[in-house]
Amino acid sequence: MVERSSYQQRAIKNYYDNRDAIMVQRLGELLTDLYLAEGKARARIWQRAAGALEKLKVPDDQIARIVGSDNPTLLANLYQQMLKKK
Repeated sequence: MVERSSYQQRAIKNYYDNRDAIMVQRLGELLTDLYLAEGKARARIWQRAAGALEKLKVPDDQIARIVGSDNPTLLANLYQQMLKKK
């Protein structure tokens, strides 16, 4: 088993302590990309957005509704709600 330095241990701990904030920021970046993307690229971005939403523990039915609609506005509304919770 690999031993980690104290610096590495703190970096890993900080990542997991701030994971939700990191995922919300990533979701915002994906949202911007969604408004600009078309075709297959848009479908890939929706898949990545769905993964980010799963990590943020958004209910599966809500994820399916948002992704199935292919409407970035619905995702933007959810994103705004997440920013207000912070």
